[in-house]
Amino acid sequence: MAMLRAGAALQLALIGLMLASLSGSCHSALQVGFYNGKCGVADVEAIVAGVVAARFGKDPTIAPALLRMQFHDCFVTGCDASILLDGKSSEKTAPPNLSVRGYDVIDAAKAAVEAICPGVVSCADIIIMATRDAVSLSGGGRYKIETGRKDGLVSLASNVDLPAPSISVNDSITAFARKGLTVSDMVLLLGGHTIGVAHCSLFQDRLYNFQNTGKPDPTMDPSLASALRSTCPNQQTSVDNIVNLDQNPASSSIVDNSFYKQILARRGILQIDQEIALDKQTKDLVGAIAGSFDFSARFGQAMVKLGALQNGSPGEIRQSCRAINTARKLPPSKEEQRTGQMGWTGRTRRGGSDLRALSIHKRGSSD
Repeated sequence: MAMLRAGAALQLALIGLMLASLSGSCHSALQVGFYNGKCGVADVEAIVAGVVAARFGKDPTIAPALLRMQFHDCFVTGCDASILLDGKSSEKTAPPNLSVRGYDVIDAAKAAVEAICPGVVSCADIIIMATRDAVSLSGGGRYKIETGRKDGLVSLASNVDLPAPSISVNDSITAFARKGLTVSDMVLLLGGHTIGVAHCSLFQDRLYNFQNTGKPDPTMDPSLASALRSTCPNQQTSVDNIVNLDQNPASSSIVDNSFYKQILARRGILQIDQEIALDKQTKDLVGAIAGSFDFSARFGQAMVKLGALQNGSPGEIRQSCRAINTARKLPPSKEEQRTGQMGWTGRTRRGGSDLRALSIHKRGSSD
């Protein structure tokens, strides 16, 4: 009996080792310095950094734009650069992505890398590199990133499931948990709002008719609400004005913890930003970040974790970030089978083209 128990224990130990080995292999594709030596003596990350620095020098607002691009890419189907693909029904066309910008910076970085090391560096990795560089240029510290991603082959507007600015804390926690991200990750990633702006249309209800009460949101500092009403008038206009997400003028373009101090003072712009400072599940964490000196390091760690999201689907190294390399019809996913929509890749020429990279068609229609 003792020998049987020993044998069983040995089997369990071997199974455990096998599972640990498999688990490690799942994450080994991404690593710090993945491109070291893959392009001769060329430093891929330095090439991308040079492109970003040149753009940042002319337009520092590219930093929040790239932060938003990474989040909108990674949160949907993992960090696969699917947001970069052109097409009538690609992710770019989904309402939350219509105001995403910075595609030209990624194109420029890709062109610079391809000129020195063609066919090696993915567009997905370039998004991660460029975002890290933009955060660093904005005072957020330079965190180490993992690389080694492949570019996705599918981009569907119907896949875009980004949390809305008016989402509750409970629902936001659930949405992040579905991606394998913790409450702490969520609060830190929302700290990306330390830079950037929001359009009036995203929070106008908080100024005039919060939750159909006919009154402003009582959680917003009344003096802030009064000041914002001059920028965001109640009447319909053709111009959707913008305001800083960090209402500290001295810090609205710096990656620091000022954003958390502002929301603790009830000066959050977006509803979810304000609610994380009030909800019992998150308010202590917000207070701790606001009073700490390590936000940059913790934010960098959260960005690395966001960057590790992958869906396991086949990928490639695109020649153009806006189009897949070869024409192919992909088998429909379960969701596409259920809805009757089919994901098709478009036709491209070598080196990429301006033809459609992807569109959605009803079952049985022709491309």
